[in-house]
Amino acid sequence: MSPGSWEAAMRCVGAACAGVDAVMDSAADTDIRKVFCIFNQAAIAAAYAVDAYQLERVAVVDFDVHHGNGTQAAFYNRPELFYASSHQAPFYPGTGAESETGVSQNIVNLPLPRGCDSALFRSRIQAEILPAIRRFNPGLLIISAGFDAHRLDPLAGLNLEDEDFYWITEQLMRIADVSCDGRIVSILEGGYSLDGLASGTAAHVRALMGA
Repeated sequence: MSPGSWEAAMRCVGAACAGVDAVMDSAADTDIRKVFCIFNQAAIAAAYAVDAYQLERVAVVDFDVHHGNGTQAAFYNRPELFYASSHQAPFYPGTGAESETGVSQNIVNLPLPRGCDSALFRSRIQAEILPAIRRFNPGLLIISAGFDAHRLDPLAGLNLEDEDFYWITEQLMRIADVSCDGRIVSILEGGYSLDGLASGTAAHVRALMGA
């Protein structure tokens, strides 16, 4: 924390909600911001979308290496909100078991073993997370886009490549095209290798741009 932390955190939350406004008003396709989680702007943005636009269902998908225990806790008893997370396990914060499914199967956790490579990541995403999102049929899709699952990241043990981030983004866009007129808000969550963060983010944005 520093003297500027409060203003920075509030701006991140505001940016996430502004991203919801932009895609709901058809003013933009994506909104990407970087933040430390003083506030959980993805969860706030999802709740804001439900309240401000009377959406019946909003989904958050998180491919950060850590389980989003805060998002899960916020959504657990709210059947109109869906949370799917792929994450390394066992790993900090120690939550995110497959048995944690929410009040109406609105939580989907995908624990991945240390050393998980592209093939395992893609096969499990295809088998478990993508079908669950299709069944939920959200009116808005929010991505918690963290890149510490990159193979270059020094603090974790997954081995994803830039192409994997491109691939999952493209898969989520296809679902959004069918479910919610392509409405996606992407929120940058970070990573600990500057090279991996830069190249992973670039791949993610290229997919969002259809490039």
